[in-house]
Amino acid sequence: QVQLVESGGGLVQAGGSLRLSCAASGSIGRIKAMGWYRQAPGKEREWVATITPGDGTNYVNSVKGRFTISRDNANNTKSTVYLQMNSLKPEDTAVYYCNARAMGIGTEITYWGQGTQVTVSS
Repeated sequence: QVQLVESGGGLVQAGGSLRLSCAASGSIGRIKAMGWYRQAPGKEREWVATITPGDGTNYVNSVKGRFTISRDNANNTKSTVYLQMNSLKPEDTAVYYCNARAMGIGTEITYWGQGTQVTVSS
């Protein structure tokens, strides 16, 4: 089992910055990759960024150059993934969800955090 707890959302003006955190605990040694998704009102959940155990990163085109995903592995039972968001735009307004893909027994298991609201005012 993997537990994900997000923090860091809030209200910011356009052009501002926020940093989201996602604390992962439990069987983190089974995690293949972690990432962030977001869901704006009335829209589908959208992938934003991913970081792999080897620290490879990928981003959706709309956030490239503005968002940075990173990770801090404190120990074998806890890892924190960050999403530094700069030059925020009103269209970045959404609930942001932390995601972890982990190895199960013969399958892959996906875990989600509870979500944190990011609101960017114009």
